[in-house]
Amino acid sequence: MSFSNYLETKILDHVFGGTAYTAPSTLYVALFTADPGDGDSGTEVSGGGYTRQTVTFTTSGATTSNDSAVEYATATANYGTVSHIGIYDASSAGNLLAHASLTSAKTIETGDVFRIPAGDLDITLD
Repeated sequence: MSFSNYLETKILDHVFGGTAYTAPSTLYVALFTADPGDGDSGTEVSGGGYTRQTVTFTTSGATTSNDSAVEYATATANYGTVSHIGIYDASSAGNLLAHASLTSAKTIETGDVFRIPAGDLDITLD
C-alpha cells in the first residue's frame, strides 16, 4: 500500500517541520475501478448502494492490518471491475491517505457483496 501525497506531506511536516498532525478518528475504505494514485485521481465506485465502509486497524511491528472484516452492502447495480482500494479520513470527499491495487480485480454485479476479510488489508512500512 502506498501513502498519498497528502499523507506524505502531513507526516513530513509533523516529524521534521514541527506542525502537529492529528490522526483521523475514523477511517474509511473506498473501492476504485481505476487507480487513484498518490494524487487521488482515480475512479471511485458510485451508485448501486455503494458507500465507503469504516475500518479499524491493529498494529504489530511495522505492519497494521484490519482487525475485522470490511463488508459492503449488497450491490443494487453493477459497480464494474474493482481493481484498487483507498483509505480516507471521511465517509465522502475527504483526504486519501493510502491506496493499493487488489491482488485480483473483482467484477461486482447486482446482488454481489464485496468483502475484505479480517487481516487481509495490510499496510507495511519498511
